[in-house]
Amino acid sequence: MVTMSGLVIAMLLAQLDNMIVAPALPTIVGDLGGLEHLSWVTTGYILATTIATPIWGKLGDLFGRRVTFVAAVALFLVGSMLCGMAQNMAELVGFRAVQGLGAGGLIVGVLSIIGVMIPPRDRSRYQGVMMTVMPVAMIGGPLIGGFITDHLSWRWAFYVNLPLGIVTLVVSWITLARLPEGTGRARIDWLGTILLAVWITSLVLITTWGGTRYDWTSPQILGLIALTLAGLAAFIAVESRVAEPVMPLRVFRNRNFVLAGGIAFISGFALFGAIGYLPQYQQFVQGASATNSGLLLMPMMAAVMVVSILVGNVISRTGRYRVFPIIGSALVVTGMFLFSTVGVHTSKTVAALYMVVLGAGMGGIMQTSTLIAQNSLEMRDMGAGTGVSTFLRNMGSSLGVSILGAIYANHLTSSLTSAGGAQGEISSMTPATLRAMPAAAREMFRKAVTDGIGSLFVWGSAVAVIGVVVALFVRHVPLRGSKPATRPEPVVTPAAPEPVAA
Repeated sequence: MVTMSGLVIAMLLAQLDNMIVAPALPTIVGDLGGLEHLSWVTTGYILATTIATPIWGKLGDLFGRRVTFVAAVALFLVGSMLCGMAQNMAELVGFRAVQGLGAGGLIVGVLSIIGVMIPPRDRSRYQGVMMTVMPVAMIGGPLIGGFITDHLSWRWAFYVNLPLGIVTLVVSWITLARLPEGTGRARIDWLGTILLAVWITSLVLITTWGGTRYDWTSPQILGLIALTLAGLAAFIAVESRVAEPVMPLRVFRNRNFVLAGGIAFISGFALFGAIGYLPQYQQFVQGASATNSGLLLMPMMAAVMVVSILVGNVISRTGRYRVFPIIGSALVVTGMFLFSTVGVHTSKTVAALYMVVLGAGMGGIMQTSTLIAQNSLEMRDMGAGTGVSTFLRNMGSSLGVSILGAIYANHLTSSLTSAGGAQGEISSMTPATLRAMPAAAREMFRKAVTDGIGSLFVWGSAVAVIGVVVALFVRHVPLRGSKPATRPEPVVTPAAPEPVAA
């Protein structure tokens, strides 16, 4: 439990950072200037995290998890300190990338250390506790970030990581001393690492720029697509030949690992892609403030926490897990479909009930997909395989945010245009601006936002249906370290042998 305290703080650092920084971004731009670089404050962090995740996992397999995890925490803290000292927007974007490189090691490090320390049968209980960090971050992050921005300097949105990170460093260095150490003599797959960075960077840029900065059919996006495909093909060719690949392809030979990765990717696409736009509905239609929109997510986050802990304890007691991703995926489909029916006058109580359904589905999926993936791995691939699973969820989230966001924007624009509104009103619209508009214009814009949200959740629920189908093909493989399902046979003491005649 002492070890887990350090891991929980590390996971909290990784999950909390973006949530705290988001409320401070307008103030940061006003202080440093460089509005055109604002999106890269977030994109640079996400891009670096996505690239670093599988690399940190492999480094843990090669050089030991204690050293690599502490190094990731230290790099994250250095990046946080540099972000707080940034004097212009270009420096802040670069330092955010440094911070993201460390954050990739925090997430995969926590999950792989739990995978090494705790047998799969008992692991679900601890992973259930770890999953409660996300709701705490999503609710507490905006509140902390808003308080820091209003009463302190925006730089403390980064400096706040330092005391928590130092505690994590000390606790982790002491409590992880018994973990196996790596030899330190393995060869690093530099070419595979470079190719991984190339095709992931291209893919993230596609999902970031496509439909916003550039049209999907523009030469820039088509060129990035070609670079992504070429880089991926070269990466697969290299990884199939090197002795110590950064992403060992042998993990994909296991059926359950591939299916668990598919569930992680689909859930990331549908869940985080859709949930990322719920505050639009809450602020523009329900009239919530930016801070209160985070509080309105509390029913969903509470459901995630309760179901994650409940599922973890049930798996630990029974050793059965196959039913949970199926039920969880079905609940996600149900919750997202319910959100596709919301209207301008849907009450907050009804929306909260829909959130509970969606949150219960999330609680049934998130930790079980990681558990199934880790139970399918050999111990030598625990870090790299966990990194691959986390990488798939991150990529699903990035694609979901961009693609579902494009669907939302297109329906919002078309609905507003058909009602006689101007497209220029969309980019400059804020909740405060909307409240100052005439009643008829207010109602028109609220209807357009509702149409966009409804279409977004329709497509999200359609993608989530694929997750149900994938979950049905997961086979039950007994968890390593499981207790026997039946009572052991009683031990019979053999009778003394009869004397044999000479």
